[in-house]
Amino acid sequence: MELKDKTVLITGSTDGVGRLVAQRLDAGGARVLVHGRDGTRGKATVAEIEAAGGKAELLVADLSSLAEVRRLAEAVRARTGRLDILINNAGIGTAGTKRQVSADGYELRFAVNYLAGFLLTSELLPLLKASAPARIVNVASAGQQAIDFDDVMLTRNYDGVRAYCQSKLAQIMFTLDLAQELKGTNVTVNSLHPASYMNTTMVRHAGITPWNSVETGADAILNIATSPALEGRSGLYFDGQRESRANAQAYDAKARQQLRTLSLDLVGRPSPISKERHS
Repeated sequence: MELKDKTVLITGSTDGVGRLVAQRLDAGGARVLVHGRDGTRGKATVAEIEAAGGKAELLVADLSSLAEVRRLAEAVRARTGRLDILINNAGIGTAGTKRQVSADGYELRFAVNYLAGFLLTSELLPLLKASAPARIVNVASAGQQAIDFDDVMLTRNYDGVRAYCQSKLAQIMFTLDLAQELKGTNVTVNSLHPASYMNTTMVRHAGITPWNSVETGADAILNIATSPALEGRSGLYFDGQRESRANAQAYDAKARQQLRTLSLDLVGRPSPISKERHS
């Protein structure tokens, strides 16, 4: 894909693989919207890109808050009249055994890894459609676990690995569901597992010795975001740069509809009654 004059938003791009993807897209000529939760680290990322002669702008938002996700979408619309590539990369790993909740009272990994991307993508779809051909990339994981719709928020027998794995499967289910919705719009959406245990802060915080470099993961993300071979192809899941199959629940239309209904409820009516009903 020719990147000159293209605008790209990458969530979680002030550290790790997201930061490298931002740098490489900028080097290719794209205008990069850098997102992060930490303003200081974000400014350092933008300064690094600009020092190399590139163009980047920082958008700060905490994706554990749906209000901030909406504010992020508003900031994107205020900054640009087009959006060619959206990469939902931000996430929380498996570290920790204590259940945590988001600003809206939802299980934290489900909220940040999945629900924030669901809402942000929904908010930015009109801009993406107006910029078509456009691409959406959901950075998921090979670590996947079927969602128990009787305990989505994991109030019983919480486990950080389970929370992470179901949130990543939710991303993939959303990808397949959205691909159907976007047929005929020239906007594609695909998901991937970039690489196992990259040398990132997330992996190190989990106490895991890295297996792969962030360069390997960045190559995989950029393949989906920019490869001419994927023009017009949508609803796919990749393991690295190889097309693969996700957990079986991803291909269950009934389960995807359950997730979609739940997600719309959670982002549209984040009330105590709603949260209690789905906890």
